[in-house]
Amino acid sequence: MISREPTIERLATARALLLEPFGLDESHLGRALAEIRAHRVDDADLYFQYTRSEGWSLEEGIVKTGSFSIDQGVGVRAVSGEKTAFAYSDDISEASLLDAARTVRSISAAGQTRKAQVALKKIARSRALYPHLDPISTLGSRDKVQLLERAERAARARDPRVVQVMAGLASEYDVVLVARADGTLAADVRPLVRLSISVIAEHKGRREMGSAGGGGRFGLAYFSDGQVAQYVNEAVDAALLNLESRPAPAGEMTVVLGPGWPGVLLHEAVGHGLEGDFNRKGSSAFSGRIGERVAARGVTVLDDGTLADRRGSLNIDDEGFATQRNVLIEDGILKGYMQDALNARLMGVPRTGNGRRESYAHVPMPRMTNTYMLAGQSDPQEVVASIRKGLYATNFGGGQVDITSGKFVFSASQAWWVENGRPLYPVKGATLVGSGPEALRRVGMIGNDLRLDSGVGTCGKEGQSVPVGVGMPTLRIDALTVGGTA
Repeated sequence: MISREPTIERLATARALLLEPFGLDESHLGRALAEIRAHRVDDADLYFQYTRSEGWSLEEGIVKTGSFSIDQGVGVRAVSGEKTAFAYSDDISEASLLDAARTVRSISAAGQTRKAQVALKKIARSRALYPHLDPISTLGSRDKVQLLERAERAARARDPRVVQVMAGLASEYDVVLVARADGTLAADVRPLVRLSISVIAEHKGRREMGSAGGGGRFGLAYFSDGQVAQYVNEAVDAALLNLESRPAPAGEMTVVLGPGWPGVLLHEAVGHGLEGDFNRKGSSAFSGRIGERVAARGVTVLDDGTLADRRGSLNIDDEGFATQRNVLIEDGILKGYMQDALNARLMGVPRTGNGRRESYAHVPMPRMTNTYMLAGQSDPQEVVASIRKGLYATNFGGGQVDITSGKFVFSASQAWWVENGRPLYPVKGATLVGSGPEALRRVGMIGNDLRLDSGVGTCGKEGQSVPVGVGMPTLRIDALTVGGTA
C-alpha cells in the first residue's frame, strides 16, 4: 500500500466529503471567491466542514442515552477594514456558494472591474499532529457500552460509600476545507474523543461529588482498562476527600495551585486578556503593554497549538494557517498577543495561527489552543512546604473573568488548608478572587513539575465553544483573596 504525504491525504479526504458529492471542485470555489473580489475587500475565505459525532452516557447502572449526528455546510466571509460580512448554509452547492459570495461582497462598494477566476494552486503549510482517522469507528457500539459499564462497576467496587456513577463517552470526526482569496487551499481531518466519569459518595447523610476524565485527538483505543481505572480512582478519591472537607477560611492569604488542570485559572484570568481582538480595541488589561513587565521573574506563558494529540491542537487553524508555538509572556515580560488574520492585519503584526471558530456557521476570532506556564526550578513539595498559613488548591470548577479589568472569580473543587507547610485537612467552598495581572506579579515560587490537563477543556467566547488545553506547574501566589464559607 502506498501512503500519501499527510497534507495531500487530508486534502483528498476533504474533497471526497465536501466537494465531490456535490459536483464541486476547486474551479467552483475559485469562481465564488472571484465574485467576492469583484468588490474591494481586504480578505475573503470559504470554510467547508463535515462533522460526525457520537455520544453515549451511563447513569444508574445502565446506558440511558446514545446520540449520533452529522452536520455539514459552508461559511463564506468577506473582510473590508474592520468590517466582516458572513453568510453560511448547510446546502453545499454551486448556487448557494455564489449566492453567499454575492451577499457578503456587499460589505464593500463596487469598484474593481476584474472578476478573474481565483486559482487555488497554493497548498497551505500544515502539520501532522494527530492521526488521520475516524475515532467513532475505532471501537464497536457494544464495546463502547461495555467500557462505560466497566467504569461504573469499578467505581462502586472502590468504596461502599459510592452511591451513584455517571459516565459519558464522546467521539467526533471533523473534516474542514479552507479556500482563501489569495489562492490558498488547506484542509484538516480532526479526530476528538473524551471520556468523563463523575461519582457521588454518601456518608452519614452527607453527599459529595468527584469527577475525572480525559481525551484528545486520537482513537478510542486510548481508553484502555488501565486508563479507565485511573480516571475512576481520581473521581472516587475526589468524592471521598470532599466528604471529609471542612468550611474554607476566608481572607487574603498565600495560595498554591497544583499542576495541570489548575492552569484553567491562567487560561481565564490571563489568556483571554492576551487575545488580539481585545488588545486591538484597547479593552484588555494588557493592551499596549508589549515589552513591559507584567509578571514576576520566571513566569513564562505560552500558547502552543503544535502539541501532538492534544485536545487544543490543530494542524491548521480555522483560517487555513499552520498553528504555532507562541510565547506570550517571557520571564515576566509581555512579548505578544494571539492573533487571527483580521486583527493581525489591523495591528500590523504577524498572524499566530489562532483563528478559530466553532463551526462553519460562525466567524473566526482569535482564540487559545493549549495555554500553559513553563516549569520553574523549585521542588513542588518545597512550594507547598513554604506556606505558613494558606490554601493548596489542586482542582477547579467554574470561573469567570472580566477582560477589561482582569478580575476573576474561581471556585476550587478540591483544596487543602495548610499551616506551617503541612496540609491539615481538605476544605470546601473556597473561592479565589483576584486580578490576573496582579496575581502574575505576586508569583513567589514556580515548581519544576509542569503538567498539562488530561484533555477535558472547552472554552467559550462570544457564544462560541472550542476545545482547548491548559497546563501549569505547582505555583505559589503570595497574596490572593479567598472567599470561604467559614
